[in-house]
Amino acid sequence: QPVESGGASVQAGGSLNLSCTFSGVNGGDFARAWFRQAPGKGREGISCISFSVGKTSYQESVEGRFTISRDDAKNTIYLQMNNLKPEDTAMYYCAAITRLDCRGSWWDHRAGGWGPGTQVTVSS
Repeated sequence: QPVESGGASVQAGGSLNLSCTFSGVNGGDFARAWFRQAPGKGREGISCISFSVGKTSYQESVEGRFTISRDDAKNTIYLQMNNLKPEDTAMYYCAAITRLDCRGSWWDHRAGGWGPGTQVTVSS
């Protein structure tokens, strides 16, 4: 199961860098992704990074503010979040994707279970 970390409470306009370390999944064999679930809403995929080449995909609401990256040697992905907004408040999760790339509906191809998540709270 993946383990997420780095969440915190920040003010609007602030930055956070989330980390997610995988176990039981071969490093580099899958695309990896970040999801989030805001209070009272469903879980949504927000960013994905492909195997090897590192091509990325972002949900429109985070495009230009969030950056996903991966370190396969550490079996870890990151999510650098800048210019945070109150609507970014959510529990953040990571997952492996049963594809090499992030084309199409990658969020429907999650592999394995969910980790505990890490809470991000943005105040105005």
